[in-house]
Amino acid sequence: MEDVKLKRVKICGFKSIKESTIDLHNINILIGPNGSGKSNFISALYFLQNILDKKLQEVVGKAGLPSLLYGGVKTTKEIGMEFFFNQNSYGFKLVPNDAGNLVFSRECYGWNDGHWSVPRTPYGYESEFEKGVRNNIEPYVKPVLEAKKWRVYHFHDTTSTAGMKQVGMLSDTVSLQHDASNLAPFLYMLKQSYPESYDDILCVVKMVAPYFSDFVLEPNAENNEIIRLRWKQVGQDEVFGVNQLSDGTLRFICLATLLLQPSELQPTTIILDEPELGLHPHAIAVFAELVHMVSSKKQLIISTQSTDLLDKFDADDVIVAELTSEGSKYVHLSSEKLKEWLDEYALSTVWKMNIFGGQP
Repeated sequence: MEDVKLKRVKICGFKSIKESTIDLHNINILIGPNGSGKSNFISALYFLQNILDKKLQEVVGKAGLPSLLYGGVKTTKEIGMEFFFNQNSYGFKLVPNDAGNLVFSRECYGWNDGHWSVPRTPYGYESEFEKGVRNNIEPYVKPVLEAKKWRVYHFHDTTSTAGMKQVGMLSDTVSLQHDASNLAPFLYMLKQSYPESYDDILCVVKMVAPYFSDFVLEPNAENNEIIRLRWKQVGQDEVFGVNQLSDGTLRFICLATLLLQPSELQPTTIILDEPELGLHPHAIAVFAELVHMVSSKKQLIISTQSTDLLDKFDADDVIVAELTSEGSKYVHLSSEKLKEWLDEYALSTVWKMNIFGGQP
């Protein structure tokens, strides 16, 4: 199936979002003050991902029902979302039950402006949509969702217990996990099966960390089904553990692996929440170059607070999040409307001047 990108997302009643529609391009840089709804928009996409993984009640249990509903359970009685891609769409409505869970009250799929409800048992715990093809529209929608063509990634956790620092199973190589917990086996697979991509990753990591020589990727001597990430430094024979990489370097390795893996292994839409965390300005610049390169084939949605990262993109790539009396709202910037300002100032400077909002 060809790459299918998200065109538009409609969200109602979810966290800080009372009702918003967000149009999406190939590059989408999401900015705004703390509490404006940047992470909540990312969470909505992650919410869909968990629904498709049949983890809806797990999400509700961890987050708590009141925190998922706009203004709490007394203000909001349902969560609604619809995801548009090409001419098709998939949507649902969820309502709380007496047990404090969220259950499906409606599902629908669409083509152009038409919508068809998915036959389902009222107020079910799981999506009925995934249970089988029922007409000539559903085959165009169902495979897109099942293939998980869009995926949210968080590489923030670099503590000693982080998944990326643990041993990984050599068989866990279908895709890079959302937290890079399978980083070692995934890099091992790339080295064996996609050496050009592996070399590209290595080259880019060296641009950011000149002291870095190469990864040491060898299955465990006592159990050849597991592997741990290790590395060598330039001019030294000693092999270092992943704990001896700086947090910023390790996060950049995850980002480089995500963006430089073979295109056929990547999701169509790549979603990253504040990827600049802990990165040196030079690493941010290299990351931005990778985003531009990947965007020729893929779609990227990136939330950020970094002015260094913002200046690497055009105003047309930027979505500004604002928290209003009607909840979080999202507006695309226009290079044409900001032309007079951008002729004289960098985009981040115009942002700091509060010309287009997105400030506390």
